[in-house]
Amino acid sequence: MDLLRGFVAVGRRMSITLAAQDLCLTQSAVSRQINALEEQLGVKLLVRGHRSISFTPEGARLFRSADGAVQQLQDVLGEIRTESTQRPVVLSACIGFTGLWLLPRLSRFQQQHPGVDLRVSANNRVVDLRHEGIDLAVRYTSPSLAPAGAMLLFGESVAPVVHPSLGIKSLRSPQALAKAPLLEFDDPQRPWLQWADWLGAAGWGEVKPHSVLHFNQYDQVIQAALNGQGVALGRLELIGPLLASKRLIQLAPPKSQTEAMRGHWLLQASEHPKADVLKVARWIEEEARCTSQEAGLLMPSQA
Repeated sequence: MDLLRGFVAVGRRMSITLAAQDLCLTQSAVSRQINALEEQLGVKLLVRGHRSISFTPEGARLFRSADGAVQQLQDVLGEIRTESTQRPVVLSACIGFTGLWLLPRLSRFQQQHPGVDLRVSANNRVVDLRHEGIDLAVRYTSPSLAPAGAMLLFGESVAPVVHPSLGIKSLRSPQALAKAPLLEFDDPQRPWLQWADWLGAAGWGEVKPHSVLHFNQYDQVIQAALNGQGVALGRLELIGPLLASKRLIQLAPPKSQTEAMRGHWLLQASEHPKADVLKVARWIEEEARCTSQEAGLLMPSQA
């Protein structure tokens, strides 16, 4: 194989000097490889001129076959090296899920799996997992729209929340809305996360709130609530630790859930993922089970 490799390198360059540079060998070493191959085959493969070389008919025939074979071997060896080199597990999730649910938990993942390199891609666009090199993705959707093979991590409960500094204990009457601005998630495609939907369900559709602050990212809504800037509609499964630590207070029971409720789903790009990908997936599933249990304990006792 070394002799053929040297011959192919010379044939690709039609220069022993340049082939020697490609192979990190001396010019004389490459010449010896060509001579040895010619001796083994009993034919001349190259015609050496003063400043040029060319193939003999036998050399041209051998090069056509050997060049393709060597290229295939190089391609396979390159793939094997790439696969054997540890690369990060790439997890894609929307910005709100990443900032509110995932990041606060990542220290636990690092403690449990110190040898796993995890890369988080936070964005709200729909991506092609395999085409973009993503191993796992968390998507927010309904059961009817969830991709085949997706696993439901947890559903979604929505209720008003506020920082304790505003002094609002509950929303038992519409008059409480006159005490602070409403923090609005400005996404018309998700009306169930907007105040008009919640007020209508409560029978308070005609109520005029104190004022409304609009945000185009959900994590901004919650950050504003933590800063005491108003009342937000909290997605309880995402903000569970904030409620448990009393940094936010839940003001009313969540809206009733239906079988068609939306939630966060976990997708795997491959049916046979690597060991590190499975570790991340199993960890997310376990954390999600804890999230569902925590959400069931939040209300009605806090109202």
